[in-house]
Order: sequence, then structure tokens, then C-alpha cells
Amino acid sequence: MSFQTRDGRDWTPQYLTSIDAKKCIGCGRCFKVCGRDVMTLKGISEDGEFVNLDDDDDEIEKKTMVLNDQGACIGCGACARVCPANCQTHISAVPEAA
Repeated sequence: MSFQTRDGRDWTPQYLTSIDAKKCIGCGRCFKVCGRDVMTLKGISEDGEFVNLDDDDDEIEKKTMVLNDQGACIGCGACARVCPANCQTHISAVPEAA
């Protein structure tokens, strides 16, 4: 699947497919530039499980971004451009079968 920009240049969307929690520093920059709720910030407990940040019961070892609604991604790539940890994986749209 390929598109064109307003002035006619070719553009191929790059959709966010995963976030490496080991690399993510939880800065939230990607979340701030994405207006589509594709990601959300979660905590990682002592047991290595994802927990909501408002859960006071769990001891949070680290904060990390996780996919919230992967299907809402429009492939603009803004999240990748602001990520200082290079922890995201993006793929091009798969061409539709005719």
C-alpha cells in the first residue's frame, strides 16, 4: 500500500507493531506526539508483569510504553522520530491482494 503526499510525492505508511520494554525508558515522548491512543504508559512490577500506574498495591520497578490500540495507528512515524531509545518496531503496509 502506497500513498502520495499532498504535493504528489510517494509515501508508504510505517505502522507501529511492537515496543521493546527492555529498551523503552518510559519517557512518554511517543505518547505525546500520537493523537490516536495507539500507546499507553504502564508500570512493570517486581514480577515483570505490566500493571496500571494508578495501582498503589504493586511495587513498580520501571515505566514503559505498551501498545494500547495497534489498529488505530495510521503509520505516520511521529513516534519513531521522537523516541530516544529506538525501542519501536514498524512495518510497511502489506499490499492488498487483487
